[in-house]
Amino acid sequence: MSIIELVVPVIGESIAEVTLSSWLKEDGAYVELDEIICEFESDKATVEVPAEKAGKLIWVSAEGDDIAIGQVYAKIDTSVVADNKPSETVSPVSPSNEPAPEKTVASKVSSESYASGHPSPTAQKLMKENGLTADQVVGTGKDGRITQEDVEKAILQSSNKNKVAVQAEEKLVTAAPSNSLNRATRVEKMSRMRRTIASRLVSAKNNTAMLTTFNEVDLTEIMAMRKKYQEKFVEKYGIKLGFMSLFSKACAKVLMEMPGVNAQIGADGKSIIYHDYVDISIAISTPTGLVVPPVKNVEALNFAEIESAIKGLAVKAREGSLTLKEMQGGTFTITNGGVFGSMMSTPIINEPQSAILGMHTIQQRPMAINGEVKIRPMMYLALSYDHRIIDGSSSVTFLVKVKKLLEDPVTLLLDL
Repeated sequence: MSIIELVVPVIGESIAEVTLSSWLKEDGAYVELDEIICEFESDKATVEVPAEKAGKLIWVSAEGDDIAIGQVYAKIDTSVVADNKPSETVSPVSPSNEPAPEKTVASKVSSESYASGHPSPTAQKLMKENGLTADQVVGTGKDGRITQEDVEKAILQSSNKNKVAVQAEEKLVTAAPSNSLNRATRVEKMSRMRRTIASRLVSAKNNTAMLTTFNEVDLTEIMAMRKKYQEKFVEKYGIKLGFMSLFSKACAKVLMEMPGVNAQIGADGKSIIYHDYVDISIAISTPTGLVVPPVKNVEALNFAEIESAIKGLAVKAREGSLTLKEMQGGTFTITNGGVFGSMMSTPIINEPQSAILGMHTIQQRPMAINGEVKIRPMMYLALSYDHRIIDGSSSVTFLVKVKKLLEDPVTLLLDL
């Protein structure tokens, strides 16, 4: 018997521990070289891990276990071949010079790619939460891969079937007595990403002199511009002109004018690091938690490039396929709680950055315009900042500058 040990590989700088989020091959199953056998969840991303040798897989760790980098999580018995029997050799030629019957070793051959029927990390978690197996979901992704949308469709179909069954049962069953109300509780282990988010939010609250300033912006001109040029924009660039690229560009312009808001305090606590570029982290909500991958050099990108970058990061984030490199960096953050209906909030700084802009829902409100009351699409803006590096006057000035650019987008387009 020849057994090799599989250890948790180095996944990224400063990551000392991961969580084994899911096994993709059963304990005792035969695996091919480079076949994906499990997924590790780190502080920043989910990583698929391939088999280092072909043979029989032997689990050492279970799903949900926290494992240190370099620790053994599985073993592979390389003496086992595809049919789970010891390898056989071909008999030599018989003395009569007639070749003996040839013995062949079975090999694992699949007409389908590995992706076929295999869920993405996000889809895998969603399936597990809803008790679905791969044979209950039809994969429509690349090479038959199961996507989050495929799982959601299967859940909806299952829900509709259950609803019909419940309705039929309710016709036969009388109302249950009030003392039969369910008061059960359950305890589930917090995911590594959720634990990391919690830790960093508490750190930001405890380790920074954070406070928030507010303003409001009239989006009349922005909405008129989008309505007038949206069709041509989509025709030329193949993507819609959204609010995020406009807000990102406005913030980038002001950040280049006010480098202090784009700076951060050094690790020694005695220095300030200034950036001659603007990398804006975009808060993206996923089933496993909030991630903030940055769009690099926003100050040098046009609106279509910013929209494409944000869309690409959002798709990867929700599929759980963001790389560690794509998660690193950022000099400023924008979060849009307005998509969920938030009217006002105080966002928490994304350390080690020094400021974060919170966007909110757009509401039609009566406003006094040149002595007349008019209904305008208004949005509250919130800027949370670290008072150790950004003064109150600077934070207010920053918001006012952003407000002016958004209320007169021509100045933003002409870089005035």
